[in-house]
Amino acid sequence: MRSFHLHLVSDATGETINSVARACTSQFEQAEPVEHFWNLVRTERQLDMVVDGIRENPGMVMFTLVNDKLRRRLQETCRELGIPCIPVLDPLINALAAYLGLESQSKPGRQHALTAQYFDRIDAMDFALNHDDGQSAWGLHDADVILVGVSRTSKTPTCVYLANRGIKAANIPYVPGCPLPPELDLLSRPLIVGLTKDAERLVAIRRNRLRLLNQGDDTSYVDPEKVREELMEARRLYTRKGWPVIDVTRRSIEETAAEVMMILSRRRPQLMPHGVAVAAVPSAPAGKSEEEA
Repeated sequence: MRSFHLHLVSDATGETINSVARACTSQFEQAEPVEHFWNLVRTERQLDMVVDGIRENPGMVMFTLVNDKLRRRLQETCRELGIPCIPVLDPLINALAAYLGLESQSKPGRQHALTAQYFDRIDAMDFALNHDDGQSAWGLHDADVILVGVSRTSKTPTCVYLANRGIKAANIPYVPGCPLPPELDLLSRPLIVGLTKDAERLVAIRRNRLRLLNQGDDTSYVDPEKVREELMEARRLYTRKGWPVIDVTRRSIEETAAEVMMILSRRRPQLMPHGVAVAAVPSAPAGKSEEEA
């Protein structure tokens, strides 16, 4: 495994450049980046710290700075050290400017402005937390999406991710022998999606969860035969109700959320947040899974 220093410099939160960098570095399995985060860099003094850090640990620099003076100084420093310095958003911004016939505003952090869409996301986040794990069933009629699934199928983190996209998502656990909230049968607005998972993978995750809680595994919660029956019961319920089903076995939370949004855009396009559109294309094979929270 080859290790290298990677400096990520941003004049905002660094969310964009972090995502871009990880998307790129993930394509090189034999290389391991040592990431140095430099966020909210907007003054000469703050850039001094960045330059000192780069000199101390030379390595590739990726940046999203809009201030011309700071950009030039960072690029000059990298030229002196003989290391790449990449303005990751420049090609996209330049292409947009040419296509729209407009000039970029060159203001840092504009994607985090306190707009109506921002407050919609905050509202959706509150909704997800207040309607987690079957709570506040009386308010489910306000949901855009409701996820139903057995324990450890990533219901909560998927709802939180959807909330960050402005989608009000609630989740309800399927527990054998326990009826689902009767409110579900009265709903017409929300999209209800059933989540399922491979039994062996589910047992492994549940056992790991019990170990973290210092509990023994002599329980039907991790009994392979009982888990298979539980999944079959849940699957029969989804079919009976006519709910779409997503197998999250080999899906990351992001991939599951993307599939939910795809279904939502096809079946309930009016529930999609303003300005968000998802093309209705066939699903791609799922990628590597994450450990569920």
